[in-house]
Amino acid sequence: MAEVSATIEIERPVDQVWDVLADFGAIVEWAPNVDHSSLTTAQADGIGAVRRVQVGRNVLLERIVQWEPRVGLSYELTGLPPVVRSANNRWTLSGSGNTTVATLTSSIDAGSRPPQLGVAKVVARTLAKASKQMLSGLKSHVEAQP
Repeated sequence: MAEVSATIEIERPVDQVWDVLADFGAIVEWAPNVDHSSLTTAQADGIGAVRRVQVGRNVLLERIVQWEPRVGLSYELTGLPPVVRSANNRWTLSGSGNTTVATLTSSIDAGSRPPQLGVAKVVARTLAKASKQMLSGLKSHVEAQP
């Protein structure tokens, strides 16, 4: 298993940042690397909600598996290459006053054998780059709001 984390400080209260993250189907509005997103379930938020995300030619489904308002959420990703057994993104928020620290952690399991561990590291590097883009987009989007 490989895990990578990225963090950014956002000059807005946690509630305001959470409101953007919690609008699960609207990631396309603030993530510069997402070309299209839409909900695939009638449920728009909370555990079990699923969105479809298109990044270039890749299509992913993301199902919420953990949901704690104003603290964080976690979702499983499907649609990655078959060598990836499982992948998960976990968003966590903390802060006080008008400052929020947002962290995005990606976990990738491609198996336990050395070649599989190598695959997990390569995928983790790719997700780390995407995470930095998403965090930067989140910051820009939230800070542009009044």
